[in-house]
Amino acid sequence: MEEKRTIHRHPRVTVIGGGTGQSTMLRGLKRYTPRITAIVTVADDGGGSGVLREELGMLPPGDVRNCICALANAEPTMEQLMNYRFHEGRLSGQSLGNLMIAALDDLTGSFEEAVHRISDVLAITGRVLPVSNENVSLVAEFDDGSSVVGESKIYGVKHGTDKRIERVRLVPERPAAVPAAIDAILNTDLLIIGPGSLYTSIMPNLITDGVAKAVAESKALKIYVLNVMTQDGETEGYKASDHIRALFDHSGQRLFDLCLANSLPIPDRLRELYAKEGAEPVELDAEELQKMGVETFHAPIAEFTEQHVRHDPDALVRELMWIYRARAETQVYQV
Repeated sequence: MEEKRTIHRHPRVTVIGGGTGQSTMLRGLKRYTPRITAIVTVADDGGGSGVLREELGMLPPGDVRNCICALANAEPTMEQLMNYRFHEGRLSGQSLGNLMIAALDDLTGSFEEAVHRISDVLAITGRVLPVSNENVSLVAEFDDGSSVVGESKIYGVKHGTDKRIERVRLVPERPAAVPAAIDAILNTDLLIIGPGSLYTSIMPNLITDGVAKAVAESKALKIYVLNVMTQDGETEGYKASDHIRALFDHSGQRLFDLCLANSLPIPDRLRELYAKEGAEPVELDAEELQKMGVETFHAPIAEFTEQHVRHDPDALVRELMWIYRARAETQVYQV
C-alpha cells in the first residue's frame, strides 16, 4: 500500500550533532516548530566540561548547555547566568550553567534527568537529549598508524601535519544510546545531521550503538547540512564527498539522500583570514555526490562577521523547512 507522507504545520524535527553549529541552528528552528529534539554528543573532554568529567566523573555538560540555552524561553538574565564564565580563582573558565547541571546530576543521580530538570527551569522549546549515558572517550586513528585518545587532543596531534583521520571510534566501543534518542530518530518527520565538526561533534553520535541503524531505518526526510568551511586539525582539504563518505563509511549505513550546502561566495578578507588557520571553503563536488546517490541543494545560508563565517540560523532553517515541505508534498513511501 502506498501513502503520501503527512505534512505537519509543526513537524517533529530531530537534530543530531554538537558544538556551536548545532546550537546556532536550534535558535532558528524554534521559530518554526515546538516539536524539536536535539541529540547531543557526550565525547567532549576539553575546557570546563573536561574539568568536570575528570573531577566529578560526570558526562560533559558544555554542548548540552549550549543547546538548552538556544532553545530557552526564560528571562534573558537566566540565559546570561547559564553562560556566565568565572574569570578568577579555581573556577576560572568554568560556566555557571555547567555547574548547575553538575549539581542536578549529583542530586538526581542521572545526567539525563539533570538535563531534563534544567530544561524545565529554562522552559525550553522541545527537548535536549545526551546521545548516551555512558562516559565515553573519542579515539582518532590516523593514516600513518598513530592514534590519540581524547576529543580535545585530536587538533594538537593533527595540526601542522599531513596526517589524515582514517577512523574515529569510542571507548567503550559500542556505548548504548539513550532509548529516547532512538525513539526520536525513528518517529520524526525531519531528521537533520549537522552542521558541526565532522569527527568530533557529528560522528560520536552516529557511532553510538543503534543510532546509525535508526537513522537508516527512519522514514523521515533526512538532510545533511554541509559545513561552509573546512576545519583546521580535522578536515583540511576535504571536499563535500569526503565529508559524506566518512559519515557513510563510519556508520556502515546510507544515512541520507539530501545535502544542503551554502551558495554564497566567501569574502576575500575572510578567505585570507581562514587560510592562515589552514581552512578554506568546502568544495562542493556535486558530480561525485550524484555518483554516491546524494542530491545537493544550494542556498544562501551563510553569514559573515569581521572574524567568522557561520551558518545564518534563520536562512538555514528557512531552507530546511522549504525542502521538507516541498519534498513531503510529493514523496511516497511504503507503509
